[in-house]
Amino acid sequence: MEEMENIQDQPEFQLEEESIDLQAEMPVYEQPEQMAQEPVLPEEVPQKKKKTGKFFIVAIACLLALAIVASGTVAVMTWLQLQWGDEIKRNEQLIHQMQQTIDELRQEIKDNSFTGNGNSVSGTPNVNTEGLTPAQVYAQSVDSIVTVSATVRGTMGQQGTSSGSGFVISEDGYIVTNYHVVEGATKVTVMMHSSLEHRAEIVGYDEANDVAVLKIEAKDLKFLKPGSSDDLIVGDQVVAIGNPLGELTSTMTVGYVSAKDRMIETEGARINMIQTDVAINSGNSGGPLLNMKGEVIGITTAKYSGTTSSGASIEGISFAVPMDDVLKKINDLREYGYITGAALGVMVHDVDQETAVYYGLPMGAYVAEVNDGSAAAKAGLQARDIIIGIGEDQVTSLNELSRVLEKYSGGEDTTITVWRGGREVTMNITLDARTPDF
Repeated sequence: MEEMENIQDQPEFQLEEESIDLQAEMPVYEQPEQMAQEPVLPEEVPQKKKKTGKFFIVAIACLLALAIVASGTVAVMTWLQLQWGDEIKRNEQLIHQMQQTIDELRQEIKDNSFTGNGNSVSGTPNVNTEGLTPAQVYAQSVDSIVTVSATVRGTMGQQGTSSGSGFVISEDGYIVTNYHVVEGATKVTVMMHSSLEHRAEIVGYDEANDVAVLKIEAKDLKFLKPGSSDDLIVGDQVVAIGNPLGELTSTMTVGYVSAKDRMIETEGARINMIQTDVAINSGNSGGPLLNMKGEVIGITTAKYSGTTSSGASIEGISFAVPMDDVLKKINDLREYGYITGAALGVMVHDVDQETAVYYGLPMGAYVAEVNDGSAAAKAGLQARDIIIGIGEDQVTSLNELSRVLEKYSGGEDTTITVWRGGREVTMNITLDARTPDF
């Protein structure tokens, strides 16, 4: 250190020994003879002294220098604490908040609580720490997949056959398939993955959503569990298992969710669908669309095929009915044989877009007939009205009217809006309870 470097040793002083001329220094006296014979000794020469104090001086100087440096360091630290204490506290609080956020995100991932947002690719990925491989989904599910064969009446009294797929939803033999697979059937047969065949009964169906429930006499069956189609996001992997072409039983195809909330028209009815690139062919209808937990999130129903008007081939565009849209209906059909909810008491059909544009009409549910004594009759609805709204919900089709009415119960009050004579008319209505006949 600088103070220590400036401390120098003091010069050493040497005591030189000198020669002493005894004769020159001694005066001459006449002495008695005996004295002259005795020599005179010189004085004792002083010895050189040892320098014992130098070490202590250097040590004390070093200690003083260290004390000065230490006191300076304490002063600097005290100044830094005064100057930066508040900033350090703020940084500590920020670090604590960031750690809390990280912990919350980790917990969300652990709980599988991320959900999608419609078709938006900005939706949060559905991170699944317990996901299965497609092979594992197949092994877990295949025993619950069935082949559905129906004998149907054809034109001119002839009989035909229809073949599709289905899946078991309970251990006591309830099975779900598409309505169009068993429409008009006089006999339905179900073949299990084990090749064992059962005669099946049609418990009930919902034509508007193309779903039907069958029942076979069996026990202790393996069955599939429903999952949430609303939790899907575009890009999620999905699996279909079914009976393509009516003969390739237990076939698995794998793909991804391409889009959600597609309004697709099938046989004159518009149905909300999940779009996927999973290969779906004739015979797959009624089979399950599974997520990577092996849960049913859709019922495979339709596909686009052929070529466009420009000659381009159509590939990889398939559709499934979302499970969240039909789960209540399936449970109602299984328990009651029909779908519970509210009813208007009218006969209606769609106003298609071409007709609406040509005549300058709104799209909605066209009222062909009003039943006497029904909720609609009491509210004042008339034939040729076009229903365009129930309560706060807009109605643009028969399917939308059915979905809106499912939100209500019999005896519940709301409003109904119709297009009549070129203007909108809104009326109060007390809804009827739906019955097996309507």
